[in-house]
Amino acid sequence: MITQDQFNTEIDLIITNAIREDVGDGDHSSLACIPAEATGKAKLLVKDKGIIAGVEFAKQVFAYIDKDLKVETHIKDGSPVNYGDIVFYVEGSSQSILKAERLVLNAMQRMSAIATKTKQFVDLLEGTGTKVLDTRKTTPGIRALEKWAVKIGGGENHRFALYDMIMLKDNHIDFSGGITKAIEKTKQYLKDTNRDLKIIVEARNLDEIQEILKTEGVYRILIDNFNYQDTKKAVALIGNTCLTESSGGINEQTIRNYAECGVNYISSGALTHSVYNMDLSLKAV
Repeated sequence: MITQDQFNTEIDLIITNAIREDVGDGDHSSLACIPAEATGKAKLLVKDKGIIAGVEFAKQVFAYIDKDLKVETHIKDGSPVNYGDIVFYVEGSSQSILKAERLVLNAMQRMSAIATKTKQFVDLLEGTGTKVLDTRKTTPGIRALEKWAVKIGGGENHRFALYDMIMLKDNHIDFSGGITKAIEKTKQYLKDTNRDLKIIVEARNLDEIQEILKTEGVYRILIDNFNYQDTKKAVALIGNTCLTESSGGINEQTIRNYAECGVNYISSGALTHSVYNMDLSLKAV
């Protein structure tokens, strides 16, 4: 993953762009009927159940809109919530609260959905030692929020983007002329460019795993779309040579079985691309 400073920059960019997109030259609905000096208070109301996420992000949004807005937090990120719970109160300029409302809700609804699904996967793996990973299958422009939500739900972040880790998948391997060539070219590239990036290599069958193991310097092998029996064989072949990761259509019904094959990680795009937003509202009080 990227550094915390890089991650913070991504969050700042998300907020800046989202406000540009949503507010433009002004929230004319509020400007038209609410006096500039008017103050108010609103609550973040839960109308669903799951794991709440995005509270700290919401605070950043409110501060960006108006540093004088005050947030009183009642429920922290990562906590279970139920219908009727109040996550926080925000108080200050009524215009400022309304200007921030939609971004706060859009972000928290999606982040909470992702955190909830991630927690379900994490709970299914309890006692196995296998960790849940996200992927790059995220919503363009808000990847940092979605990966943040995975962490809140108890999962682990995979690489953030194309630039912070090498991942040689099937197309890279085929375009390079095979696994060995792809790995050797990659190692030379890293040397030539003075980059220190971890290398993950995807394997489509046991023969490819054996070929990967002949070359040093691979951080993790991606055991992609294997059945349980072959996953166990792959884990036995790899041993302690490098880390292992299973992926490929793994869901709530199958994730425990793959973990019991002994892999270190299971990655799932469903954590971020197949969720239904948690129902939340920001209501004046």
